[in-house]
Parts: sequence; structure tokens; C-alpha cells
Amino acid sequence: MSQLQPSRSLVESLVREALLKSLGSSLQSALATSAHPPKLVVNSSARHMHITQENLEILFGKGHQLKVYKWLYQEGQFAAEETVTLVGPRRRIIPNLRILGPCRNLTQIELAFTDAIQLGIDVPVRLSGDIIDSPGGYVMGPKGMIEMPNGLIRAARHVHMSPADADYYGVKHLDNMKLRVFSPLCTTVLEDMLVRVDKTFKLEVHIDTDEANACGLDRATRFELFK
Repeated sequence: MSQLQPSRSLVESLVREALLKSLGSSLQSALATSAHPPKLVVNSSARHMHITQENLEILFGKGHQLKVYKWLYQEGQFAAEETVTLVGPRRRIIPNLRILGPCRNLTQIELAFTDAIQLGIDVPVRLSGDIIDSPGGYVMGPKGMIEMPNGLIRAARHVHMSPADADYYGVKHLDNMKLRVFSPLCTTVLEDMLVRVDKTFKLEVHIDTDEANACGLDRATRFELFK
């Protein structure tokens, strides 16, 4: 009595299923790595201010709301129409300092190194929000003035990414990466690129204006983000 032989398609299906079970997540990771890289955007972040609603109302009046001047790359973030004047030691000032919205739960000003020299102060490199023991100053608006006991920092260069982007690059929140900027002026590698992961983020690198000028960002032809 002859036995029925399984069809070739059935054998292939069973082998494929067995491989998927045995390889599991390692196979999925390999497939993800072979996928096309996500779109990488690199932007220069000029000096700016983040502000609480309370401080905003001191500077611009009771009940004032920030007005959108320009939407930024990250969802819901914008450069506001409102600008202020920052006053440092010996009355050195930075005028037309733009506020970014929406309002936050702390007031903070992010400067470049040359801005700090202009003000005559030593500004530490910090993760945004880490303002303990940082220097402060006075901020003047059209309706009033606030004294910041701290909050002047140079924001550490960083990259925003979603969990899916983090999986692609094989990194996690607060890891460090490197950015290679290809430019006709000079190809430059920026190290200690802090990873910030959130489900709301789009893949974007932020460097300050000093770093952007040094690596010829305005003439860059492509970028490479790597560990």
C-alpha cells in the first residue's frame, strides 16, 4: 500500500514555520536592520527660551498666550512671536531672544558657547531640564522682568527618536551616538550625541549654532548617525 507524500509547498511551509519559531526575535531584528534607514533630519538650534505660563504672564501680561511664529519639526513645537532681552553680568545683554512654545513646567534658556562669552558667564553643557547649579540672569519683557536664579545652559547635542528609530539603531534612551556630517568644507564627526527616545518624537538631531558653523551644516550633502 503506497503512502501519500506531502507536497513541496507543504514542506516549505512547515520548514519556514520551524525556522521562525527557532530564530524568533533575532530573525526579526535582522530583518529590521536590513530595512531602509529612517529619514534623518539635522537642524541647528539657535539660542532660545523655554518658559512657564507664570513667568510668561510676568513678562507679557496677565493671561498672555504664546503666538505661533513658525512651527518646528517636532510635533506640536513652535517658535513663538514673543521675544525677550536677556541681561547678564555687567549689564551685557542678548536682545531678541525668541521663546519656544508651548509653555513648560520650568523656565530655561539655551545658549551657544559664543553667547556665553558675549554675556561673560560660564555656561555648563547640560541635558535640557537639568538646571541645578547653573547660572542665572535677568529677563526683560514688555510688561515686566524676572530674575532667573538658574537656568542658563548650553544644551548637550542630542538626537530625538521614536522607539522604532531606537530599535533600528540599536540604542536606548540616554545612550550616546556619533554624527558624521559630510560637507564640501570638511567632513566632521560629532561625538557624545545624546539619545532621547519618546513615542511622540520624529528622528531629528539638534546641534547649536557654533557646532553647525564648525561642521559646515548649511552645505552638508548627507549625514550618518552611528554608535
